Parts: sequence; structure tokens; C-alpha cells
Amino acid sequence: MAVPKRKTGKARRDKRRASSYKLAKATFVECPQCHEPKLPHRVCRSCGYYKNREVIAVE
Repeated sequence: MAVPKRKTGKARRDKRRASSYKLAKATFVECPQCHEPKLPHRVCRSCGYYKNREVIAVE
């Protein structure tokens, strides 16, 4: 069985692990009713519409 010859340094170890901890960039789409940016597959906070229907009443 293969055994490491030298200890892996903290900097090298953390550099390797850092790529998996990157946060994904949030995706935004334009609301078809009010043209405000919103998250996909969610009710628009500014107008209350989802899939061309009013879901919540917004003042």
C-alpha cells in the first residue's frame, strides 16, 4: 500500500480544498410583469406574480 513520504503542508492542503468551498453565483431573471430582477421559480417580491398569475397581493 502506498504511503506518503512527506507530510502535506497546511498551505498545500488548504489550497487543494479551497476550490470545493467556492459559492455559486446567484442567478437572477427578469420578471415578465414588472421587469425587476428576481430568483427563478419564485414569486416576484415587487409585484407578487408567478407564472403570469397574481399569487400574493403587494401594496
